Amino acid sequence: MTSAPTSPLTDPWPKSPVLQTAYRAQVAAADLAPLPRAVKDDALLAMADALEVRTKEIVEANAADVERAREAGTSDAIVDRLTLTPERVRAIASDVRDVIALPDPVGEVVRGSTLPNGIDLRQVRVPLGVVGIIYEARPNVTVDAAALCLKSGNAVLLRGSSSASHSNAALVKVLRDAVGGAGLPADAVQLVPGESRESVRELMRARGLVDVLIPRGGASLIRTVVEESTVPVIETGTGNCHVYVDAEADLDMAVEILVNSKAQRPSVCNAAETLLVHQDIAARFLPRALDALAEAGVTVHADERVMAFAEGSKATMVPAVVDDWETEYLSYDIAAGVVDSLEAAVSHIRLWSSGHTEAIVTTSQQAARRFTQLVDSTTVAVNASTRFTDGGQFGFGAEIGISTQKLHARGPMALPELTSTKYIVTGDGHTR
Repeated sequence: MTSAPTSPLTDPWPKSPVLQTAYRAQVAAADLAPLPRAVKDDALLAMADALEVRTKEIVEANAADVERAREAGTSDAIVDRLTLTPERVRAIASDVRDVIALPDPVGEVVRGSTLPNGIDLRQVRVPLGVVGIIYEARPNVTVDAAALCLKSGNAVLLRGSSSASHSNAALVKVLRDAVGGAGLPADAVQLVPGESRESVRELMRARGLVDVLIPRGGASLIRTVVEESTVPVIETGTGNCHVYVDAEADLDMAVEILVNSKAQRPSVCNAAETLLVHQDIAARFLPRALDALAEAGVTVHADERVMAFAEGSKATMVPAVVDDWETEYLSYDIAAGVVDSLEAAVSHIRLWSSGHTEAIVTTSQQAARRFTQLVDSTTVAVNASTRFTDGGQFGFGAEIGISTQKLHARGPMALPELTSTKYIVTGDGHTR
């Protein structure tokens, strides 16, 4: 008689290093799930303290990644995302402390009632289990993901890019030491072994060991994870964000919001990539806006109507091509066009937006209301910068990503989005 085939679910000791790591995460997740908030918060405090105490060690490891990236000719935007300074490490530790202050979603009653037959029914939040994060050159994600997953009772598997391998290894060592020292299973935080694409494929197909995958990175990475995974995926999207300046905009406010949205930190997904200007205000607004963008070092990819204002402008301007309208530049570049109406702006956004964040600048409540009704993105900002689409800015603490899909989670994903639910049915000898 032949023996039954094994699988990640039936074989307690998978042979693959990736599956072994996932199995250990599954065991750790089972230990984390019932823990009270105080125990998890103590571990998070230990993580934050350890990051600050061991900042020098982390920054030195990161320097090796940054040097290698620069030698490889990596873009300034990616190098910026990759770089950790002592100030950035302190900010990351502060984000962990923000998570400590947040309510624990586990055990929250989403809804409940006593049924007509006397049965008590409650729907409560529970951890997802094992959460895999696949991400690019963003070592801050290592800590954000670990903190949010631990607080929500999940184990996390971290698969960063090889470009941040030294940084991620140093960060995970610090975090694991802190978690273990606080009495929790260190395997609640693990790096996925290997730097090959095959290790990523194994993670994407570890259905039964990994409960959900969250990709964070460029369009190519996200598309690959969504299309090739057998593990359920929460899709985080690229950020082709728009700023629309309405006919009734306050010009000073519009310039300030535009420059902040584009240039405050252009390498992130909530930076603006397209400017749309109502034709009725273009002659008054664009000369000021183009000069302000020029002072910020931004190159404008302009349509013909915006190009008409090139003469006398300080701005660096190039003619826009079709690809510019769908591009997530992540750099000091912005596409710009003039539209005939608010409805025309909405039509442009519907055609080209990635569904992340769109902003309108207007003094008209009617225009603001119409824009927010018609635009279907995770976040619609009225008289505010696109840069506010962020878990920390929304008061959620650190975020694990910004979901641009419509199922389960949408927008900045924090603690509640890292939970599922289960129903608890309590009777008194009830039978059906």
